[in-house]
Amino acid sequence: MGQTYESGDRRPIASREWKLSRAATRWLAARNVSPNAISVAGMMAGLAAGACLAGTAYAERSERVLWFAGAVLIQLRLLANMLDGMVAVETKRASPVGELFNEVPDRISDSAVLIGLGFAAGGSPLLGLAAALTAMLTAYVRAVGKVAGAPQEFCGPMAKQQRMFLVTAVALFCAMAPRSWRIISNVNVIELALGVIILGCIWTALRRLMRTGKALQTKTP
Repeated sequence: MGQTYESGDRRPIASREWKLSRAATRWLAARNVSPNAISVAGMMAGLAAGACLAGTAYAERSERVLWFAGAVLIQLRLLANMLDGMVAVETKRASPVGELFNEVPDRISDSAVLIGLGFAAGGSPLLGLAAALTAMLTAYVRAVGKVAGAPQEFCGPMAKQQRMFLVTAVALFCAMAPRSWRIISNVNVIELALGVIILGCIWTALRRLMRTGKALQTKTP
């Protein structure tokens, strides 16, 4: 990882303080697992999650298994996203390309999951693509703010954790509930979730943009 993880540079995640999270961090650090390798592992989990979600449209007999696998892989992706930074801090290991490994796999994973949900059984490819683009927009605003000299903005209401929580909830619902329950007022729950993500990401990008602008205007020269 290339970051120093100073105050305000890390996404606030309560589970970092869990004993299990700290134990996993020490275990990985003791085995000399690099933060960049963990980032790549998270990306692979994100790609696999997207493939599982999309696969529900083509494997009817295995559909519920694929929904469940997608949900698990999304959580593994998030776990890797948390542990790579924790291991970097634990080992005080910096990499010249750490920033790339921190950001690029995240964007690929987000796009894979959201596009995969769009192509899933009952989904909408167009909405999946739109969700991926608006999710990218939230990250873009945060990154531009950092380059401009403002603190990184991780505010929601549809930051990465919220997006992935919603997709995980939908995947688990589809894995367990009868198929007839997926339609609410003639709208498929998958399309509904994607619509919520799109609107939430637009709102999030605007909030981050306004908060970043305010921080830059009040910044001491």
